[in-house]
Amino acid sequence: MELGKATMEKAEAKHSRLGIASFIISIIGWIESFMLLAVAGYYEATRPGGMDETSFTSIIIGLFLFLTIFILLVGTGLGIAGLFQKDQKRIFPILGTVLNSSLIVTLISVILVGLSAS
Repeated sequence: MELGKATMEKAEAKHSRLGIASFIISIIGWIESFMLLAVAGYYEATRPGGMDETSFTSIIIGLFLFLTIFILLVGTGLGIAGLFQKDQKRIFPILGTVLNSSLIVTLISVILVGLSAS
């Protein structure tokens, strides 16, 4: 009888709202970072001698890149908080945490490679 009760309680568990928010932030972050890197690559390829590091465009791209990293840190925090919620499904917090943190590592790696190349 206890097995049936545990199964019913598990079926009633809802998705974590924090986890869903973390997952949505990760998807938006992936799209935004792809667009930022595509725009930066386009400007680098179309300008003679590459993109000027002190131009308005490169400064805006850099600021948006750091804003993206900050938003991804918030998403990672939401995902971790969602993991600790009781009686909630954990799939979205896990996905959000993994996707956000992997993109943070990727973007910081891109920044470090760019700094070491100049």
